[in-house]
Amino acid sequence: MPHTATTVLQPEKNYLKPFIFMVILMALIGFITGMNQQFQVPLRNTFLADAGAAENTLSNLLNFTFFLAYFLIGPFASRYLNKNGYKATLLHGIALVSVSMCIFEASALLYMWCADYGGPAALNSLSLGGISLPLSFFVFIAGSFIAGSGLTYLQSSVNPYIVVCQVPHTSGVTRQNIAGVGNSIMTTLTPLFVAHVIFGGKNTDTLQVNAMVIPFIVLFFLILLLYLGVRMQPLPHLEGTTEKNKVSLAQTVFRYRHLVLGIVAIGVYVGCEVAIGANILTAWEDAFKHSNPAASESTIKQVYQEAALWCSFYWLGMLIGRACSSFLTMISAHRQLAVATAISAILIAVSMLTKNLKILVFVGFFHSVMWGAIFSLAIDGLGKYTALGSGVLLMGLLGGAVLPLLQGIGADLLGGWHYTWLLIIAGELYMFYYAIHGYRVIHPKGLPRE
Repeated sequence: MPHTATTVLQPEKNYLKPFIFMVILMALIGFITGMNQQFQVPLRNTFLADAGAAENTLSNLLNFTFFLAYFLIGPFASRYLNKNGYKATLLHGIALVSVSMCIFEASALLYMWCADYGGPAALNSLSLGGISLPLSFFVFIAGSFIAGSGLTYLQSSVNPYIVVCQVPHTSGVTRQNIAGVGNSIMTTLTPLFVAHVIFGGKNTDTLQVNAMVIPFIVLFFLILLLYLGVRMQPLPHLEGTTEKNKVSLAQTVFRYRHLVLGIVAIGVYVGCEVAIGANILTAWEDAFKHSNPAASESTIKQVYQEAALWCSFYWLGMLIGRACSSFLTMISAHRQLAVATAISAILIAVSMLTKNLKILVFVGFFHSVMWGAIFSLAIDGLGKYTALGSGVLLMGLLGGAVLPLLQGIGADLLGGWHYTWLLIIAGELYMFYYAIHGYRVIHPKGLPRE
C-alpha cells in the first residue's frame, strides 16, 4: 500500500541496488497477501472438512486475522520505526514473515502427525459448539496473523525508501509505479501458484495437507536469503526517523471530517478488494457444486483450475490498471474515484443478475485506482498534519479483516454467496459518496492551518 514520507537524500548518489531490494520487498508483500487469501478454499477442504455450515465463516478468519494485524500491530510498528529507523524495521518485518512460514509448516506437520503417523488424534481435535476443528487450523490462523504483522512493519518502511532511492532517469512517482507493478505481478501469479504449484491443480475435495510441507520450507529459505540480502545492503538513511510526534490526534487530524470519512473509505476499499479477490474462488466452487451435484472428479478439477485462472485475471486487471494510471494525471482524484466505484457497483450488480462470477473479474481494473485516489483526497488540506494523517489512514486496513468475514458469515447464514455481493455493492456506493461529497475539505474551527 502507498505511504508518504519527507526525506533528505544526497542527490549525487545512485541507490539502484537498494531500490531493487525495495521492489523485491513490494513483490513479497503482494505475494504473501495473495497467498494468504488463496488458502481459503484449500483450508476449507482440509482443516475445515468437518466444520459444517460454519466453513465459510471460519475460512474467512484467514483474512480477518491477517488484516487485523495491521490495526493491532500498526502502533507498535510506528514506535519501532521511530526508535530504530527504517532498515531495522524492514529486517524486523522480514523476520516475522519468515517466522510465519515456520508456523504454517508446523500446522501442516501437526495435522499430518496426528492423522497419518500415529500421533494422538485427541491432540489435534477440538470441539466448539458441536463443530469439530483441528488444532492445526488455529495454528495456521496464528501464522496468518504473524504474516500480517510482518507486512505491517514492511509497509511502514518500504514505500518511503522507494521515494528516496534515487535512480538515474526516474522520479519518485516512476519508482512507485514500478514497485506497484511488481506487487501486482505477484498478486496476479499467486492464485496459480497456490492452485498448481502447492496443490498440483488437484480437485479441491482431494487436497492433501502434506502438499504444503515442501513449499513452505522453500519459501522460508527464500525469505531468509532476502533477509540476509537486505541486512548486507547499505540502505540510505532517512532524516528524522527517530523523532517522536507528541501531537494529540484527537485535537488535530481527527477533527478533519474528510480524513475521518477517508479512513472509512480506505477500509471499505480494502474490504471490497479482498472480498472479491479471496472469496470469488470459494463462491465459484460452491456455485458449481450446487448446480452440478453429480459432477465427476475430473470435471470438478477442471472447474477449480478455471476458477483459479479467472481469479488471477482479477489481479491482472489491477496490474494493467496501475500500469496505465500514469495516463490519468490530468483527471482529478475524486472524478477517478467516482467513475471507478460507479462502474464497479454496476459490474457487481450485473454479475448477480446474470449469476456469472466471471464479470467480477473486471472489477479489478477499476479497483486499481481507488487506493491512490482515496489516499490523496483524505490527506488533502492537512498542511503540517499531513504526516499524521497519512499514518492514521492505515487504521482503515481493518476493513480488509471485517468485510470479507461479514461476507463469509452471510454466505453461511444464507446458504450461498449470491446475495452476499450486495454487501460489496454497498461498499462501492460508500466510496462513490466519498468521491462526490465526503472528500471536500472543511478546515476545523480554531485549528491553526500551519
